[in-house]
Amino acid sequence: MKFFVDTADIDEIKELAEAGLVDGVTTNPSLVAKTGRKFGDILKDICDIVDGPVSAEVTALDAPGMIAQGEKLAKTADNIAVKVPLTIEGLKACRHLTDKGIMVNVTLCFSAVQALMAGKAGATFISPFVGRLDDLAIDGMDLIAEIRAIYDNYDSITTEILVASVRSPNHVAQAAIMGADVCTIPPSTLRQLIKHPLTDIGLAAFLADWEKTGQEIG
Repeated sequence: MKFFVDTADIDEIKELAEAGLVDGVTTNPSLVAKTGRKFGDILKDICDIVDGPVSAEVTALDAPGMIAQGEKLAKTADNIAVKVPLTIEGLKACRHLTDKGIMVNVTLCFSAVQALMAGKAGATFISPFVGRLDDLAIDGMDLIAEIRAIYDNYDSITTEILVASVRSPNHVAQAAIMGADVCTIPPSTLRQLIKHPLTDIGLAAFLADWEKTGQEIG
């Protein structure tokens, strides 16, 4: 499974990329606003760090506006994935941009049939928001299982399942078990995937035992 980091923080992206943990990046207007920087400048910086897809979201609501913004965003770098909402206008824009060879991430998906429509429209990625469903006492991971089952039924659908609104390591583990293609994860949650109390305890014990030997390496 690929890991995309869900942030516009350049320092966070650099650090995680150095550890080989970043296959791509997702951004949105809210994340960009937190940086206080120009959107275009942030995108260029991210694309210089990351070779994989970098999702950049349009703000227009009509298809012609989304297409115009999407084509402009795509000129930033070859690895830009234009993010459009799962509306009829968004799907029109998705079809147009996909036909021009531009990657498209269809976002704000909350049902399996919505995901099917995005697949029909040629989306590169579909972004189901599992955490937001959990907030409504609906198991978001059930949606991932349904989308995976539908997509596996049809060879003509090449859309990748990009699990979004990830709130915990458990979301990531379940998504991987179900065969999701990508998880986009906040930096704080991505770091949680690495940590385990038994790892810390074991490391402390090893170091204590080594110190008792009085030896040095090198």
